[in-house]
Amino acid sequence: MTTTSTDPGADATGHRARLRRRLAEGGPDALLDHELIEYLLALAIPRRDTKPMARALLAEFGGLGPLLSADPESLARAGLSEGVVAALKIAEASALRLLRSKVQDRPILSDWQALADYLRADMAHRAVERVRVLHLNSKNILIRDELVSEGSVDQAAVYVREIIRRALELGSAALIIVHNHPSGDPQPSRQDVDLTRELIAAAKPLGIAIHDHVVVGTRGQASLRALGLL
Repeated sequence: MTTTSTDPGADATGHRARLRRRLAEGGPDALLDHELIEYLLALAIPRRDTKPMARALLAEFGGLGPLLSADPESLARAGLSEGVVAALKIAEASALRLLRSKVQDRPILSDWQALADYLRADMAHRAVERVRVLHLNSKNILIRDELVSEGSVDQAAVYVREIIRRALELGSAALIIVHNHPSGDPQPSRQDVDLTRELIAAAKPLGIAIHDHVVVGTRGQASLRALGLL
């Protein structure tokens, strides 16, 4: 005999329980992207079927990464409440915190993949260009990860002065420069190469090494050192 619930919330609750069991038993890969977002939304919007919203958001933003990386203003413009926006940003912050923990307190150059995973998660899906500097000590352990700019890198000389000044303040022995290309193409531009060479010229007399300049995009990452451009 089949029974039909007249309470739509009851069916949603049962569905969420099934998702919860699959996640507990199968681990992170047990749920599809839309199911992860669906369950996350359900925590902020109880007693509502959040599957249609999850699918719509993934379609609108272009996938899980772009959705979680979207700025709060963009999410609000999509019609999301403050609670839902907060849930998405908490998920992003937790993921980044986990990935960042894998590169802290250990020599970065000994586990480049962990660094690449962290940078991709944090920067690949950003809608604007970001420039950040990883400050390393003499053992190549990360001592500071700083966002230095959002937007264009046209004023290279300003960046060089500020980056070197900050490195001296922190006592950095080496730096890794990272920025993203919102276009998705990680191929370094001539401007990227020129900026890196200016940094090397300014840092070398001070005993500060420039280990690399990494360009991040949705289609991968490019290392100027690996490309022989340093």
